[in-house]
Amino acid sequence: MALTGRTALLAAIGALAVGILLPGWSGVLTVEGVLLLGILCDLALAAPVRKLQFTRIGETSVRLGEVAEVSLTITNPSRRPLRALLRDAWPPSAWNPGTEVAASRHRLSIPPGERRRVTTALHPTRRGDRHAERITVRSIGPLGLAARQGSHHVPWTVRVLPPFTSRKHLPSRLARLRELDGRTSVLVRGQGTEFDSLREYTPGDDTRSIDWRATARTGAVAIRTWRPERDRRILIVLDTGRTSAGRVGDVPRLDAGMDAALLLAVLANRAGDRVSLLAYDRQVRASVQGRHANDLLPALVNAMAPLEPELVESDARGLVATILKRTSHRALIVLLTGLDAAPMEECLLPVLPQLTHRHEVLIASVADPRIEAMAKGRGTLDAVYAAAAAEQTRAERRRIAQRLSRHGITVVDATPTDIAPALADAYLTLKASGRL
Repeated sequence: MALTGRTALLAAIGALAVGILLPGWSGVLTVEGVLLLGILCDLALAAPVRKLQFTRIGETSVRLGEVAEVSLTITNPSRRPLRALLRDAWPPSAWNPGTEVAASRHRLSIPPGERRRVTTALHPTRRGDRHAERITVRSIGPLGLAARQGSHHVPWTVRVLPPFTSRKHLPSRLARLRELDGRTSVLVRGQGTEFDSLREYTPGDDTRSIDWRATARTGAVAIRTWRPERDRRILIVLDTGRTSAGRVGDVPRLDAGMDAALLLAVLANRAGDRVSLLAYDRQVRASVQGRHANDLLPALVNAMAPLEPELVESDARGLVATILKRTSHRALIVLLTGLDAAPMEECLLPVLPQLTHRHEVLIASVADPRIEAMAKGRGTLDAVYAAAAAEQTRAERRRIAQRLSRHGITVVDATPTDIAPALADAYLTLKASGRL
C-alpha cells in the first residue's frame, strides 16, 4: 500500500478544520474516520497489481553512446480500470546521469481487459550486459488517496558493445591497402610478396620487374605485378590484467586497446588474412577464432563487450604458453599491453624469445597524454618537478621499447586517439615489407 500526496493534503486540511470547528476527540475521530474510509475504498477499488501481465520486446544490443529502446507491454486482465505509475528499473549505468527518473517512469491508464505499451529509452554509459531489474507498479484508486503497489521481474538483457570510434580511419587505410594490392595506379613490390600477374609495361614502371621470358614469348614488354601475402594468421591479444584498468584520457586503457584491435581486425580481414582474438590475464577471458570474414566483426564486438580489467598481475608465462598452443603456424602476434618497466622486465621480457622464435610479434601500448603535457610544464617549481617525473617516465618507456626492438619486436606507443591508426599503419608496413 502507498499513500498519495492528496491524502497528506486532506489530512492537513482536516487538522485545520478540527482545530477551528470541531476541537476535541470527537472532531479528530470524525475527520480521521472519513479519511480512513476513503483510503480503504480506494484500496478496494484500485486494480490489482499482482494479476498484471508483462512482456518485453526491443533491442538486445547497442553500441556505447547510442540509444536502445526496450518496450514493455502491460495487460490488465482484471475487471477494474488501471490508473498507475510504473517504474522500469535498470542499473544506473543504463542512463546518462540525472536522466533516470524521467526515462524510467511511465503513467498508465488501461481499461479492463486491454493492454498498453510503454517504451524505455536506455542510454548506456558503460560497456557490458545491462540486465532489467524490477518493474514496480503503483495502482491508484479512483479517489486518488491510496494505491496498491507491487513488483514484477521481467528479464531482459541489453549488451552494450564497444563504440568502434576508430572506424573513421578505415577508409584511408583501405586506400593504402589497395595500393599495396596493386588495385590502383601505385604498385609496390616488397621483399617476400607474392606474384600476382603480368601486364604490359608502361613508362615509369620499375624495370627490375620486367619478365624477359614473357617479353620474348609475346613480343611486347611485360612486367610482373606483386601483391602482399594473403591468408596470413593474425592473433590479437588483449592483456586484461591490472595495467589495463588505468584511465588514460577519458577511457580505460582496455577500451582504447579494444578500439585499436577492432580497426586492425577489420583491416586485416579486408586484406584477406585470418584474424583471431585472445583476452588473457591469468586465464582466458575471451576467445574468437575460425570466424568467416562476414561474421568476424560481430563476433569480436560481442566477445569484447563484457570484458572488464582484472586487478591482478597478468601471468606472462601462461599467456605465452596459451599463444603457442593456439598458433602452431607462423603468425603475427599483436599484443596490446602496457610498457611499464617493472611488469615488462620481470614478467614479459624473459619469455618473449619463445614467441619471436616462431612468430612475428608486435606490441602496442596506450600512452597517457597527460605525461606529454606534464613534460612541457615549466612556470612553477611544482611544474618543473612534474616535468622531470614525466621525462623519467618517457625515458623508461623508450628504454623498454628499444629492448623490445633488439628482440625483433615492432613497438607502437601512442595516445588513445592515435593508437588505432598507428597500429593499423604498423600492420600495413609489415605487410608491405613481406614480414607477415
